[in-house]
Amino acid sequence: MFAYIDPTIRARLIAAGKLIRINAQGEAVDPNASIVEGGSILLNVLGPVPLPIRIGGEPTTFQWYAFVRHTELAEANRMADALRGRGEPQLFSLMSKSMTVNSALVLGDLRAAQNPLVRVHSCCLTGDVFGSARCECGPQLELAFRRIEAEGTGAVIYMSGHEGRGIGLWAKAVTYVLQDGGEDTYQANRSLGLPDDSRDFSDAASILLHLRGDKPIRLLSNNPKKHADLRAGGLHHLQAEKHVTGISESNRRYLNAKRGWGHVIDVSEIDGEQEEEE
Repeated sequence: MFAYIDPTIRARLIAAGKLIRINAQGEAVDPNASIVEGGSILLNVLGPVPLPIRIGGEPTTFQWYAFVRHTELAEANRMADALRGRGEPQLFSLMSKSMTVNSALVLGDLRAAQNPLVRVHSCCLTGDVFGSARCECGPQLELAFRRIEAEGTGAVIYMSGHEGRGIGLWAKAVTYVLQDGGEDTYQANRSLGLPDDSRDFSDAASILLHLRGDKPIRLLSNNPKKHADLRAGGLHHLQAEKHVTGISESNRRYLNAKRGWGHVIDVSEIDGEQEEEE
């Protein structure tokens, strides 16, 4: 994803230590490697980039790392080579469609921290950006940043390819219509012939192993599947940290469906008045 801009940019980033390649265990490998022993999935990691984020008053500077699978980046490079010289710059937007770029936003020294808070957050355009109250995603993301800022150390891993529990934005919009017709969020997925949850957290596990190692982490999540998937990815010292917020009349039915699917949310938290954590 560099050659179509300037063939020397990638070399400059590697020399500056801003671009590396890691394997599934979070270990740095040859930045020119396309495969490694065992056929491990490789991630390209770009960063850190200082990113001031306004959480409350003055912005707090997190360190931003962008990460993408090598196979997806290689396909984008292949398309760039094919498009270069055609005089149609708008076609370059096609390259992004073959890439899922995820993010790690790190505050403080994550590796040295004793037991930091970490939120692995699945992207939700309607909740995170539009502020929709049909889910609790936006408030969960905001509270994660606030809790991490209050402690001075921690990380948010933002998975951009996880819209609608992995089905994508268009299918998610269709499931909303089905939900308005009486189905719950999981029934709507099944009506489309889609899995209840098709998200893959293996890349999040790899980036956390790279940034933190297999050390204790307090994971801000009510979802046992997320805990299990991250453990399967090599993180064996996860502590569940309850993360309930953003409950409203608009999403009680949705949250009850999540509770029935296994999320650790008490009935009293859904049916009663949920106080926002400070």
